[in-house]
Amino acid sequence: MSNATQLIHSIPVDPLTGAISVPIYQTSTFVQEAPGVNQGYDYARTGNPTRTVLEDVLAKLEKGETGIAFSSGLAAIDAIVKLLETGDEILAVDDIYGGAFRLFTQVYQKFGIKVNFVDTAITENVFDAITPKTKLIWIETPTNPTLKISDIQAIAKIAKANQCLLCVDNTFASPALQQPLSLGADIVVHSATKYLGGHSDLIAGIVVTKEKELGAKIKFIQNACGAILSPFDSWLVIRGIETLHLRVKQHSENAQAVAEFLETHPAVDKVYYPGLKTHPGHDIAVKQATGFGGIVSFTLKHDTEEAATAFVISTKLFKLAESLGGIKSLLCLPSQMTHKTIPAAKRRAAGVADSLIRLSVGLEEAKDLIDDLQHTFDTCKKQLQVKRKRQPAVSDI
Repeated sequence: MSNATQLIHSIPVDPLTGAISVPIYQTSTFVQEAPGVNQGYDYARTGNPTRTVLEDVLAKLEKGETGIAFSSGLAAIDAIVKLLETGDEILAVDDIYGGAFRLFTQVYQKFGIKVNFVDTAITENVFDAITPKTKLIWIETPTNPTLKISDIQAIAKIAKANQCLLCVDNTFASPALQQPLSLGADIVVHSATKYLGGHSDLIAGIVVTKEKELGAKIKFIQNACGAILSPFDSWLVIRGIETLHLRVKQHSENAQAVAEFLETHPAVDKVYYPGLKTHPGHDIAVKQATGFGGIVSFTLKHDTEEAATAFVISTKLFKLAESLGGIKSLLCLPSQMTHKTIPAAKRRAAGVADSLIRLSVGLEEAKDLIDDLQHTFDTCKKQLQVKRKRQPAVSDI
């Protein structure tokens, strides 16, 4: 049976009524027969039936033991970091989501948790940078926003040999394309706001663990700190997951077409998409995933923030906005939006140029999206030509 079919039928029919849609249990508490005697639930922070269905479905989808649904992706990351103690170290991918960078460096470093950033697309960098104090290796693959690919299986072996946890942010690939736990990772984290929800209408985070014991620790942290996902948002994610495989397939097909168009465009300097054979991580992506996802990034030959800003405010179908993974195409300028919290020098060193533009390729017709990009290139070219004509000659100054 295919993964898509298994997924659809892992979402249970309501045993009480036969409802084919999971009920939303919008309640804060549950009546008990006697103190401590209940039907599996006592207070909605600790557990809610709608949230439980989502957590179980995600655990099956990621081939893990325990799923935990959080109020946001960053809340999920925060709970994982709380597994650590003062003096512990995190070894993290250098091209990291700006929110995770901010949490690691501006919140947890002051509590004595050190973070070392390396390019994990080169496995040797992980081996060289790990120390006896390293307790958590944190990777995104593909990364946000330069789409670097790390070898999950190889890094998992390093983590195991050094008795530390490996966490993979699987947001960009989604479990429809990649299951890191099957490749040796200990923890998978998602911003369910993105492809899992899929419709840009919720904020949510997911953690799935390979082992029950580790899952119980994170569940304890969630219950103690309270960053739970509401019943309604849990239902929204369940609804999104029902079409995940179908959506991700189309996202990937459209993104491949857009990437191939950009790769041949004279105004483009570099294109970042693992589905291109020119991508340095293409072979590893083929090995560990069944597709390449819906995110494409590129830089302009006119490599200035001004040129990139002019581009991102001129598209029609691609909407300028934070986030990704929805059915409508979005674009953003990471240097000024998603990754602005990362110091410019560190950001550029990780490959996030000032002119780098990130596309979240939606479910529109690929031709329409390519036409929108081409029209934008033409518009920006004309604007640049007009600007140059207006500039005074050197002899006039």
